[in-house]
Amino acid sequence: MASEESPMLVPTPHEAVYDRFTPDQKKWILFRVSFVGLLAMFIQVTFVPSIPRIAKDLDLTDAVVSLAFSISIFANAIGALIWASYSSFYGRRTIYLWGMPFLCVGSCGVALSASLQSLLFWRFVQMFGCSGALSLGIGVIGDLYKLEERGTAVGAFFSVTLIGYTVAPFVGGAATQYWSWRNLHYSIGAWGLLEMLFIYLSLPETSHPGTLGIDKLPSRRSIHIVWINPLSTLWLLRSPNLFAVCILTQNNAVLVVPMAYTIGVQYGITNEAIIGAFFLPNGLGSFTGTLIAGRLSDIVIRRWREKRRGAWCPEDRLRATWIGGLIIVPLSIGASGLITTYIGGPIGLALNILCLYANGVGVDSVTNPINSYNVDVVHSRSAEATAACIASWSLILSAASTIIVPSIERIGVAWTNIIAAVLAIIGQGIIFLTIRYGDHMRASIDVGFSTIESN
Repeated sequence: MASEESPMLVPTPHEAVYDRFTPDQKKWILFRVSFVGLLAMFIQVTFVPSIPRIAKDLDLTDAVVSLAFSISIFANAIGALIWASYSSFYGRRTIYLWGMPFLCVGSCGVALSASLQSLLFWRFVQMFGCSGALSLGIGVIGDLYKLEERGTAVGAFFSVTLIGYTVAPFVGGAATQYWSWRNLHYSIGAWGLLEMLFIYLSLPETSHPGTLGIDKLPSRRSIHIVWINPLSTLWLLRSPNLFAVCILTQNNAVLVVPMAYTIGVQYGITNEAIIGAFFLPNGLGSFTGTLIAGRLSDIVIRRWREKRRGAWCPEDRLRATWIGGLIIVPLSIGASGLITTYIGGPIGLALNILCLYANGVGVDSVTNPINSYNVDVVHSRSAEATAACIASWSLILSAASTIIVPSIERIGVAWTNIIAAVLAIIGQGIIFLTIRYGDHMRASIDVGFSTIESN
């Protein structure tokens, strides 16, 4: 179990495993998996600005079509658990290659959808195929980078991934407005085929030698298929500290999901491309936040190790979340709700853009250290720990996204956002308790925590 008494003064024999790849090879691998993450994020977010047009084409209401967004979040949760569990047995590269066909077929299915049932089914398949991108990417980073390098690497990974989040709404809105949402999904399917080809040709297996489940079998068939219960990954959350950080949902949903019904309605914007463009400041904020938080969390680890005279406490990394989680996130959410309600015209619009940018910075200032922390504390199951966290976030967001618009209709934008801001502050309080009592929480239930020798 990781402990504050774990010495970090001298290199450990375990660190030699990180020298299997040269620095340039590590950068190339990080680049490759980051672009898979970019595609996954692009697929998830590009759907939102096209909801009104899809509803019109299929003769449905916007609220009903929004279920496809909710079901995609659910698919992301289920898929992340499955792909992460199997990656610990078969390896990262193999699972990347298994997921891509689902993505490609699902994308074509979405493009051909003529009914709500068809749309929901194929949207699930599409998101299921790319749902392992983030957890596998974090797992690869855990395979390649040492403890005090991980935060920066995670920041670089998400900075590329969040390009998809930044540009996808605008691209999705523009494609819907001036091209066709169906052609957009055909294009996504083609992109998936190219990614699968690049992975096959250029991505090596990064898992540490001898750690995969298939490597430990006394004998194996040429095609060896096993059943792994994906829900077993969630059993990691019986650990109080992992549960605490994994129930903290990303608080940008209350701003970005109902964009067409808040900023769009208040400021008279109906063009899908323009509505999609309003995702740009939030994405740029996320890009900024994840780069800063990644490097900051590594600095925090090093400085607190010096204060502890070489001892390592995993929860020190979470100290990097304070400014984002306690100040930037709740203020940006609450302010946006009040501005949208009471300030009209160009001034209100400009202030909302500022809030969207600040929210992106704040949210990723929290999620980046949490993702790195998960790798630190259960290094041997880093992809699974990340998947459990993503599943928790996704399931919470799936439920929350279905009530955001009804809440706005019932109690208004201001009160809906204020409630979300209060929840963000409560979440940061949970982080504080985890930092303060992390050693006791880890000692209460040991799920196979890493030591400095195995990190």
